[in-house]
Amino acid sequence: MRQADEESFRRFAVAHAGKLRRSAYLLCGDWHFAEDLMQNTLIKIYRSWSRVQKDESLANYGRTVLLRTWLDEKRRPWRRSEQTAAAVPDRSDDARGPGDSPERLWAQDLVHQGLLRLPPRQRAVLVLRYFEQLSVAEAAAVMRCTEGTVKSQTARGLDALRASVSHLVGRVAS
Repeated sequence: MRQADEESFRRFAVAHAGKLRRSAYLLCGDWHFAEDLMQNTLIKIYRSWSRVQKDESLANYGRTVLLRTWLDEKRRPWRRSEQTAAAVPDRSDDARGPGDSPERLWAQDLVHQGLLRLPPRQRAVLVLRYFEQLSVAEAAAVMRCTEGTVKSQTARGLDALRASVSHLVGRVAS
């Protein structure tokens, strides 16, 4: 790769790595796996950098590659058999600020737990639409599907998220 291409990729990676990692975490629910997904995404983009850097929407391309990488990993046999623990030990998070009230942190955790219970496509569309704040058309382009599919998956995902969160709240109240 030419020096100019190396430098432009480096700028892209520095600017977008954090957003890609956060999106990966919202998709998979594990910071370590999210880091792996982000790194694999950047490797895939690096390999095709000379072809894609002429495109205006590199951020959308990055989201598409991340989503495809996550879906590919979900299909792997060793990922299907992996079980998550029911209770996670409490740890402090230095990224949280003093303005984060316990109620807000509880609500964020509840929504995140609800997201993890959704099927992959519904989770992906909710992350793209509401956390990445993409329009229906942009989310359809990232997911490589029609706008109608994005709308229906969004509606189904929101219904499933509501049901999941109510179930979790009911379980906590018991």
